[in-house]
Amino acid sequence: MRRHCEFSKHAMLSWLDSHVNSLQKQASVSCWIMMGSPRRHRSSDSRWFHFYFSLLLIFGKHAVAELRYSIPEEMKEGTSVGNVAKDLGLDKTSLIDRRFRVVSGSKDAFFEVNPNSGALQILKKIDREELCQGSGVCTMELKILVENPLEMHHVVVEITDINDHSPSFSENEQQFKIAEHTSPGTRFDLHAARDPDAGINSIRTYTLTSNDHFEIDVSQSDEDKTPYLVLKKSLDREQKSKHVLFVTAVDGGKPQRSGTLNVSIIVLDTNDNRPVFSQDTYQVEIYENVPVGTIVTRVNATDTDEGNNGEIEFTLSKTLARKVYDIFELNRVSGEIKLKGAVDFEETEIYKIDVQASDKGTPPLTSRCRVIIKVKDVNDNPPEIEVTSLSNTVSEDSKPGTVISLISVTDKDSGVNGKIISSITSDVPFELKPSYKENIYSVVTKGFLDREQVSHYEITIKATDCGEPLLSTFKILNIQISDVNDNIPLFSLNTLQFYLSENNVAGGSIFSVSATDKDVNENAVLSYQIARGNELAMFLSVNSDNGEISALKSFDFETLKTFQFQVVATDSGTPSLSSNVTVHVFILDQNDNAPVILYPVSSNGSAEGVEEIPRNVNAGHLVTKVRAYDADIGYNGWLLFSLQEVTAHSLFGLDRYTGQIRTLRSFTETDEAEHKLLILVKDNGNVSLSATATVVVKLVEPREAFAAADVKSATKDDEDNNVTFYLMITLGSVSTLFLISIIVLIAMQCSKSTDYTSKYLQETNYDGTLCHSIQYRSGDKRYMLVGPRMSIGSTIVPGSHANTLVLPDRRGTSTELQFMSFSNILE
Repeated sequence: MRRHCEFSKHAMLSWLDSHVNSLQKQASVSCWIMMGSPRRHRSSDSRWFHFYFSLLLIFGKHAVAELRYSIPEEMKEGTSVGNVAKDLGLDKTSLIDRRFRVVSGSKDAFFEVNPNSGALQILKKIDREELCQGSGVCTMELKILVENPLEMHHVVVEITDINDHSPSFSENEQQFKIAEHTSPGTRFDLHAARDPDAGINSIRTYTLTSNDHFEIDVSQSDEDKTPYLVLKKSLDREQKSKHVLFVTAVDGGKPQRSGTLNVSIIVLDTNDNRPVFSQDTYQVEIYENVPVGTIVTRVNATDTDEGNNGEIEFTLSKTLARKVYDIFELNRVSGEIKLKGAVDFEETEIYKIDVQASDKGTPPLTSRCRVIIKVKDVNDNPPEIEVTSLSNTVSEDSKPGTVISLISVTDKDSGVNGKIISSITSDVPFELKPSYKENIYSVVTKGFLDREQVSHYEITIKATDCGEPLLSTFKILNIQISDVNDNIPLFSLNTLQFYLSENNVAGGSIFSVSATDKDVNENAVLSYQIARGNELAMFLSVNSDNGEISALKSFDFETLKTFQFQVVATDSGTPSLSSNVTVHVFILDQNDNAPVILYPVSSNGSAEGVEEIPRNVNAGHLVTKVRAYDADIGYNGWLLFSLQEVTAHSLFGLDRYTGQIRTLRSFTETDEAEHKLLILVKDNGNVSLSATATVVVKLVEPREAFAAADVKSATKDDEDNNVTFYLMITLGSVSTLFLISIIVLIAMQCSKSTDYTSKYLQETNYDGTLCHSIQYRSGDKRYMLVGPRMSIGSTIVPGSHANTLVLPDRRGTSTELQFMSFSNILE
């Protein structure tokens, strides 16, 4: 194989840009590989390599390789053109994995690559005359694509001609009528032969059978050879009235091919002047969009003869291509050439028409001229966009500059009309990056992608030529953004609050938490778990799938009023991401404690006391006061007193709120000396609980009362001491609970932003019952669990277990409620 190499600075720079790694050790150049001598010029290759290496040092790291091969037409299918992989420096073992293939070429696929050997092979026989008309260079440009990394190489294959066609004449016979007085040297137009082959294989000469009167002369015009029959000796009709000759067209191939034309000459008299054209060659230019019926030009010829010998008739030469007769027509009388069919610059840029003028003499004389019609281009073809490779799915973590597609843009027009400007019109994070070759682009990312914001892009590519008017073509690429695990699970709030009634069923569901994840598929599948580190967390369990939380024990409001824990949500991505939420649980009170009688003091399971009063006391005298306590709060701890049994209803009255027993009137002599009162103490729960106490009132004379008072004072001191002891124990227990609650609430206040407080309200207007209430704030609302008497302006909240009030927010006023754990007012 002989290699003739050529390259340019621009090509070298572009190629090196896409092949930086491989060019660290070698330099590739654009090579023309032709079938020929098997000799290799090693010394020359060495000099070329050093020359290219020097150019690399001068021009930088960018270079490009374009392979060119040359093959003759009509080669068998499967014939190897050349080893493309070897010439490009590709590893043969990776060709299949990299999808080594031909992606574009001519409309018909004539070539394919062998992915095992890397050879470019003929897929279909090639007829050069069918593929490329004329004698110019016939080439086919192929695009060869490899992936991982993505590369596209250009291969140009030249199809050389072989002598597979013989010269042929459009007609087998041609007749001439020549007057006998025709002067020697007169030229007669012969039919020209046509040979589709090119170069040396085309027509080289014409020969004529040996005779005494005629010889042949060949005129070279452009690439055409026109034969003429030349009279070398005058004719004599009386000796011979008809001559039969054979004209042979011979090509230059090896072996030579030929075609024959039968020429007959009829010898006549008269008409000694032939028509003469005003010009030997007419040239005219027309635009390809001129309408059918337009007069292109007019030929003019004159004849000095008179009569029929001077009348001229125009005709088109019979040796023209069939397409010319379909597009143009000639007026036989006027010589006007009119457009009969549409012309297309992209198909044919120039038409050469031979026009013949003949007079009507006997014999008729003829002459010939040539009309050259040049077609001028108009911008009638929009650009075409071809997507040679496309990745429909792009990961959202792709870096800027990632290649997602390769496109090529073409325009059939020429000059300015074929100059193309390409751009992306849609507002997307992608851009066109020009390649080393004109009108070849790669679509790359120009910014970071986020699937959670935009999961699908429609990239609109616009290609516009520079003609007048501008013509544009649009191509839409649909790109899906694939998800990566880049979003943590999110709860709706940083902290959650739940209210749980005490005495809940162990093992039952108490509430649930839920988080969301902006990712999709496995990256958005969440599981839940309770963060350990809290003692109460061991009494809770969570469903890992739906976040439903269950309590493993029953809670008691009197023991525990509030607690908090953390729930962690974790996605299933790789690596997994998680977040947590703090859950505050408030235990709501239920009426599960009956009132406890503090006075009179209980003994043997019953509360009973004896009170002695003078008989002469007036109405309204305080006999005694029943004192009671309820461990519940709010309505559940709000106690009411009522008389259940009394011996004389008109003598004694009971205050339902304070438990004070007072006389209703003065005693008379007829009143009994001893009265028994049964007092019922009950709370205000939905299902109220109660206790009873018995008070025996004895009426004594004033003197006895004074004497008994001394004795009773000592006894009462002992009783008061016992009551005081029990009260101290109760106060100490409640105070301890109060301090624990305050510490927990302060810790909760410090650990979350939600503004809530928990304090105990002192009820100053209540007397006789140990009562306590809780007030707290959540967000912009304040809640209070109330005692026996509600403050003015309090409002019952629906669904608040009948013991929760919403108080007006007085944070903006100068006076603020003060809270205590309980209030006990004793006389």
